[in-house]
Amino acid sequence: MGERVCVLVEDIQEAPVRSRTPAAIAKGLTFEAVELAYGGVPAVRGVNLPVKPGEVLCLLGQSGCGKTSLLRLAAGIERPDRGRILIDGQVVAGEGVFLPPERRGVGLVFQDYALFPHLTNLENVMFGLGGLKRADAEREARLALSRVDLAEVADAYPHELSGGQQQRIALARAMAPRPGILLLDEPFSGLDARLRDQVRADTLAVLREAQATAVVVTHDPEEAMRLADRIALLRRGELVQLGPPAELYRRPVDLGAARFFCELNEMEGFALAGTVETPLGLLPAPAGVADGAVSVAIRPQGIRLGPSTGPGVAGRVLERRFLGELDLVEVIVDGLERPLVVRTRDAGTLRKGDEVRVGTDPGEVLVFAASGA
Repeated sequence: MGERVCVLVEDIQEAPVRSRTPAAIAKGLTFEAVELAYGGVPAVRGVNLPVKPGEVLCLLGQSGCGKTSLLRLAAGIERPDRGRILIDGQVVAGEGVFLPPERRGVGLVFQDYALFPHLTNLENVMFGLGGLKRADAEREARLALSRVDLAEVADAYPHELSGGQQQRIALARAMAPRPGILLLDEPFSGLDARLRDQVRADTLAVLREAQATAVVVTHDPEEAMRLADRIALLRRGELVQLGPPAELYRRPVDLGAARFFCELNEMEGFALAGTVETPLGLLPAPAGVADGAVSVAIRPQGIRLGPSTGPGVAGRVLERRFLGELDLVEVIVDGLERPLVVRTRDAGTLRKGDEVRVGTDPGEVLVFAASGA
């Protein structure tokens, strides 16, 4: 895997104005103590998760954490072993109850788009409008294509389009019936980085216009923070933390959650009377941290480097690499088994072997109980 880069909360630039998407009647989605196992192996473990009408919620976590299983449960592709699933307060899956997918009023966008290669793009979008007369279905399908800026390729076939265009066709097909809930399973994972940003922004704009409830599966924390009103972080089938992106980034519940959003400089420490003793000196301890052994994590942008005659702890530059907007600097400090990783815009003339003094930004220091990993 490539090197992780810290992700920061940022404003999203909406796509250019397009034809307005008719508002769906947004529906709430609720998981109550839901459990699911495959062949005796737990995939979802007692998840309680409310999704608010009209919000964009991202299910975030590593492969195998239960994200896609939750999506399949919501869609009706899987039945829960225990617990209930409700849509707008109505039980659609639970003891003695199971509503099939076609009766749930949900739209699906799959990771591989699942477009029919023998149908034109227009016919693909019309596929979900079987309840309408053909003329009405065609009119709605053409409107859906215009909302994703692809009206001009209505008569082409999926294989004639780029990956980003195919993704937008799949989105148009899912949105055409105006579902109250839209479920998207890693819809941008097959796109290259530059195209992914644009398609993601376009998709978010369409979702906002439609006002439908959306649940998006992703393993990419930056993607989740760009898209979501709230993020549900999953680990080994359990819900670890639920909240707005800024809350999960700034106040992770444990060290594992913090690691998911950013590369960290980790070290042992000892908390006492509101401070933490570390190899980098005394650092402030957040409120609520009990005295005793703790795990300390500092984000790379929270390390400050200064001249060797200044304040701070002594260190020596091991490596410096240019990353474009930032420099990555590795620094050796006595008492640490691994070099500190520093990301800075102010590396100046630092070179390998230079002596420096190391300080920290208290706002980028995280402290957890020693068992918090």
